[in-house]
Amino acid sequence: MPFALHDVVEMKKPHPCGENKWKIIRVGADIRIKCQGCGHSVMLPRREFRKKMKRVIEHAEQ
Repeated sequence: MPFALHDVVEMKKPHPCGENKWKIIRVGADIRIKCQGCGHSVMLPRREFRKKMKRVIEHAEQ
């Protein structure tokens, strides 16, 4: 499933704050995502991110 910088994605498991929407804020060998609920950011290896991502909710305008 294709994803890009500033897309909003849904992960398989929700964040402890209860939110399930994350914004992609860095793309490279690692992906950094930011919780849309509390603002906490997490960096994941690309392979792990692909496994944990469920779907893209919003595509960023380019």
